[in-house]
Amino acid sequence: MSASTSSESAQAFYGRWARLYDLIARRTPGIPHLRKRAATACRLETGDTVVEMGCGTGANLPSLRERVGPEGTVIGIDFTRPVLERARESTSEYDNVHVARGDATQSPFDAVAGDADIDALLATFVVGMLDDPAGAVDDWCDLVGPDGHVVLANAARSDAWYAPPINAVFRAIVVLSTPPTTKLLYEDEPHLRLDRKIDAAHRRLRERSAAIADETHVFGVVRVTGGRLE
Repeated sequence: MSASTSSESAQAFYGRWARLYDLIARRTPGIPHLRKRAATACRLETGDTVVEMGCGTGANLPSLRERVGPEGTVIGIDFTRPVLERARESTSEYDNVHVARGDATQSPFDAVAGDADIDALLATFVVGMLDDPAGAVDDWCDLVGPDGHVVLANAARSDAWYAPPINAVFRAIVVLSTPPTTKLLYEDEPHLRLDRKIDAAHRRLRERSAAIADETHVFGVVRVTGGRLE
């Protein structure tokens, strides 16, 4: 399968399930609190500019806007059109929240932010979809620059003592949310591949940061790492 065909397949898959993902993103117990913690970790102030990579249906955007106020700017980036439409609908009341189509490594910042400095960047449940998550984190850190903040929130297998049944459920969720969902056997198990990508991304953010905050949520499955860049 070519890269373009793979991209089209992923867009069709995530677009088809946009409504369900929106419900999960906003209503799953524990997830709204997690999103607030991730937004808090961005250390935003009134008037700041914040970018969310992979904004999805826009569940984080109102919370980010609340922190930067009407004087700030919120930019949401995603590559799936049906998902972006839901994000636009959910933020239509705000004139300083902008949603643009792009992927996590080549995003149209200039068209939205102009020459504005970016004070923080948030990426929730994104790095597992990237071929080179550590490289993407490097790009995001370079975009934000010294003293800015980059925050990652991702789901991976839990290390807690009660992890085995939770990890079994997690594996099933990963398989069902990874297109195509009809495969039963994999040469490289999706949940193990996801673990490696998330470990690489969070490790790189720690390496690039002068100050680091780490948290775990949802039975140890969700990891949040916030870094103030050097």
